[in-house]
Amino acid sequence: MNKSQYLFPSDFMADPSAHVFEDKIYIYPSHDRESGTPENDNGDHFDMQDYHVFSLEEVGGEVTDHGKVLSVEDIPWGGRQLWDSDVAFRDGKYYMYFSLKDKTDIFRLGVATSDAPYGPFVPQGDPIRGSYSIDPSAFQDTDGNYYLYFGGIWGGQLQSYRGNKLHPSGTLPHFHEPALMPKVARLREDMLQFDEAPRDLLILDEDGEPLKQGDTDHRFFEASWMHKFQGKYYFSYSTGDTHQIVYATADNPYGPFTYQGVILTPVVGWTTHHSIAEYKGKWYLFYHDSVPSGGKTWLRSMKMVELNYDEQGRIKTIEGQ
Repeated sequence: MNKSQYLFPSDFMADPSAHVFEDKIYIYPSHDRESGTPENDNGDHFDMQDYHVFSLEEVGGEVTDHGKVLSVEDIPWGGRQLWDSDVAFRDGKYYMYFSLKDKTDIFRLGVATSDAPYGPFVPQGDPIRGSYSIDPSAFQDTDGNYYLYFGGIWGGQLQSYRGNKLHPSGTLPHFHEPALMPKVARLREDMLQFDEAPRDLLILDEDGEPLKQGDTDHRFFEASWMHKFQGKYYFSYSTGDTHQIVYATADNPYGPFTYQGVILTPVVGWTTHHSIAEYKGKWYLFYHDSVPSGGKTWLRSMKMVELNYDEQGRIKTIEGQ
């Protein structure tokens, strides 16, 4: 499929995390709605309240909505804004990792479990200890270990942390200083807690120097995703301010990673959020834009398009459509 397609045009779904479970593509998006909250840099207008799960058996075929699988009201520690999520499978159980503000308006990462990929998901009573910020992405390496990648600046609150500690001043580095980096932590075997303190996922430029905060064409903003291709680790993310999905590669899941290029050029809407999955021998990019809502950044629609590599393993750039 050389042209992108909308997956569920009858409702607004964003931030699609796609995985292959039970020989189907399952998609875990956030659920946009018109909350009436004025748009601001903290993202208060993104006031999502629940998750749905979607699946499809053939690319281009019918997309099944499995309905609501988790709501803010189900989560004992929850406050507001049920942002991006991802799902992992281990030992017969499915684990949904989600970002949600607690009752003090601080983003934490939570876990909910299910016996089926289509839910419903039952949340744990508390967030993951030591977790913060947004956009969790779960990755299983070939040795069986699972890692959780996360983080997002501005509304995602990553700028308010140094050394995994909250600093309410929320200051960003100066443009000439190293950029804020995404975070990674190995998960415990029970998949419910970190097995270590979160660490920086270092992203370097072609000269081996850490990306600078002022390098908005390349540096991290939000939307972590990890996949593996031909033995190499591909970490992809949104640049935020410059509205691109880009990627960096490394030889291990912790990095350091070296910036490689652009996966997706800007789409209609302030930014996008993606995932990458292989299905029946082909690779696909899942993302969203705001075309159906007339450009409203808080009412987004999920899409997919085929993703290709060149002979050197570089991802071919896809033009935002």
